[in-house]
Amino acid sequence: MLYGMKNLLISLGLETQKAELFAPLFLLFIIILGSLLFFQLTRRRLLQIIRKATEKTTNSWDDILMHRGVFERMMPLIPLTLILFGMAQALPDHFLFLYRLLFSAIVLVSARAIDAFFQSITEIYHLEKGENSKPIRPFIQTLVIILYIFSAIFVISILLNKSPWQLFGLLGGLTAVTMLVFKDTILGFVAGVQLGANDMVREGDWIEMPKYGADGDVIEVAVNTVKVRNWDKTITTIPTYALISDSFKNWRGMSESDGRRIKRSIYIDMNTVKFADPAMLERFKKIEALKEYLQKKEAEINEENQKRRIDLSSTVVNGRRQTNLGIFRAYLLEYLRAHPSINKNMTFLVRHLQPTPQGLPIEIYVFSSNKVWAEYEAIQADIFDHLLSAIPEFELRVFQQPSGCDVAQLSKILSAS
Repeated sequence: MLYGMKNLLISLGLETQKAELFAPLFLLFIIILGSLLFFQLTRRRLLQIIRKATEKTTNSWDDILMHRGVFERMMPLIPLTLILFGMAQALPDHFLFLYRLLFSAIVLVSARAIDAFFQSITEIYHLEKGENSKPIRPFIQTLVIILYIFSAIFVISILLNKSPWQLFGLLGGLTAVTMLVFKDTILGFVAGVQLGANDMVREGDWIEMPKYGADGDVIEVAVNTVKVRNWDKTITTIPTYALISDSFKNWRGMSESDGRRIKRSIYIDMNTVKFADPAMLERFKKIEALKEYLQKKEAEINEENQKRRIDLSSTVVNGRRQTNLGIFRAYLLEYLRAHPSINKNMTFLVRHLQPTPQGLPIEIYVFSSNKVWAEYEAIQADIFDHLLSAIPEFELRVFQQPSGCDVAQLSKILSAS
């Protein structure tokens, strides 16, 4: 072919010496131009055929490969291979450096296509396994980094016409520098392996990490960073290895359980706690939730006092008696048992806590069967709205720090006196 091109140039009036010089250049130009024209004519058609084939299938993985551009990134291999094949046939002993450039370009194009394929694997995995799947992005990103490191070594070895193993040996000698440059990546990879192996965090998990100001859903677990979308829609970026070295709270256990905890206290003014007299008990019996409880409790107390022959007339502290606070706790239990949004199969407590200068805490420790944040907050608010309104019916008072209104009222009383 080269001989034919040289004769053609000579026949066109070019001197033999110049024909020998320009014949390889003209032939190279024709090979490159022909390969590029063929590629441009077939590229769009090939992509259309592949796209139609992926759309006809019921699988989602081929659509992801198409969307990620795996096939499109492979397309440049067509002209590069044609040029290389044409040069090998027509110009076997010419343009050695161009051969090296072509081989290098093929390596880089192949690396980009493999990169897109790895990203597709990540998307396919999370699509098949769901949002709560174990994160594999750190592994994939590490593979991509290794892929480009190997590609760069092969490209350099091709351009320098050296064995890649010599470059690997040189890289081994620069281990300390490599460790320093890729310190965060190495730490992130190790942390990613531990996070995945121990199933500590997944994309979609709600985590709290006050040290980094993170409180929201995990949207990405990568080699170097974990991204958290906070409830105020800001994005917090946390180093991946920080999830191993520092403490954080993962709410996945709550999401996968049968309820969401309600743990809140009402502080009772201890000056309002007292024994329930007969008139008070008669009034409490009119409360539907307490009828059965008061009857059983009163019979139990009377039986025990009679058995012990307690003289109840001398002082109120003799024997067993009911208190307004104890009856209020019983009311809380009955009210919560009857509440349709409380899960009765999980921890169910109404208890005293240690008295404080702010009063006696009565803690409600139950679980809402509805775990949706807004609805959970509404259920919790409704419960305490009702309880705060019901407390005066038991002749109890909620402790509250003196406010400006209290001071103004006291001033009026003092002025009137």
